[in-house]
Amino acid sequence: MEMYTLDTAMVRLKEIAESLESGEYDLEMSIKLYEEGVKIISFCNKTLSSAKQKITELSEDSFGEYGDE
Repeated sequence: MEMYTLDTAMVRLKEIAESLESGEYDLEMSIKLYEEGVKIISFCNKTLSSAKQKITELSEDSFGEYGDE
């Protein structure tokens, strides 16, 4: 899979969904697109999870655990 940013991954995922919904591809190509989509979803989930963890860590460092003072 090529390297994506979260934004470009979301654009590509939308393109894949539209292609699959259109029914223009045969089964083999549809499966390849679906597999690519699954990989992109995994990338997005990991990216968002990492961002959430970083925000949590920064919040704890700045304000104590979850903003409690």
